[in-house]
Amino acid sequence: MASILCSASAFTALPEVYTANAYGSLRTPWAEKVCHEMPWPEYPRPQLIRENNWVNLNGRWDFAVTAVGGARPASWQGKILVPFAIESQLSGVQRLVNEKEELWYHRTFEAPAGERVLLHFGAVDWRTTVWVNGGEVGNHVGGYTPFTFDITDALTGSGQQELVVRVWDPTDTEPQPRGKQVRQPAGIYYTPITGIWQTVWLEGVPRASVLNVQPQADIEAGVVRVTVNGRGTSADATVRVVALDGDRKIGVGEGRLGTPIEVAVPEAKLWAPGSPHLYDLEVSLSDGGDTVRSYFAL
Repeated sequence: MASILCSASAFTALPEVYTANAYGSLRTPWAEKVCHEMPWPEYPRPQLIRENNWVNLNGRWDFAVTAVGGARPASWQGKILVPFAIESQLSGVQRLVNEKEELWYHRTFEAPAGERVLLHFGAVDWRTTVWVNGGEVGNHVGGYTPFTFDITDALTGSGQQELVVRVWDPTDTEPQPRGKQVRQPAGIYYTPITGIWQTVWLEGVPRASVLNVQPQADIEAGVVRVTVNGRGTSADATVRVVALDGDRKIGVGEGRLGTPIEVAVPEAKLWAPGSPHLYDLEVSLSDGGDTVRSYFAL
């Protein structure tokens, strides 16, 4: 699915939030237009696109806040709108989570088709552990970077699967990068951000697939050098790279994974602020048939 259209009822006012907090009640016109069925429905990774086999997991999840080190909650305290941090109005909770507490999320999902199923998080602040159907599939530390887990082996046939996420964020009690987040925001300092704050999504991929595409433009030579890395690929796998200007094919290159592949860009249109021209890339993997799209500029 690439996107959904929200029904009129999906734009109704957010649920009442906790009133015992230090936050104001300012609401912008854009906040009123957030789709509560699935906020941020657009495809989340424009630099590596597979549009036809992905599932957006944004929307209402169960949540609970517990003491650090406790067991998984036996019950859930309410609903939270992902991907908005629990401290925000748009989350529908607007609650401060301190360094002595952990934030838990829960929901079910149906897995997309594919030899391997990947679970992607755009960003979660700060320390994250993820379980699928009761089994731990991975953990991540860092509040700003995306991360991915291959959850294929944790899935249980067809039908509904269970996803649980635990997050701990000490904010300004630990030395991790946090910008201006502090537990007592004032002056130039900001409200803390805890938990999921970027899109969560599933993707079905072949067993051998493209991991990333790294283009490097050389304006003087009139070429782009594209390095493609793979996941689950064989040692002799090759890749074909096609550069396009709109629908027009302008250059083709082939080579091995992990090695720069040079593609000529004749009569190059240089990127500039007044003319931000982008070229498209189509990348095809010989080992497994995976094809993705990306882009570059000169």
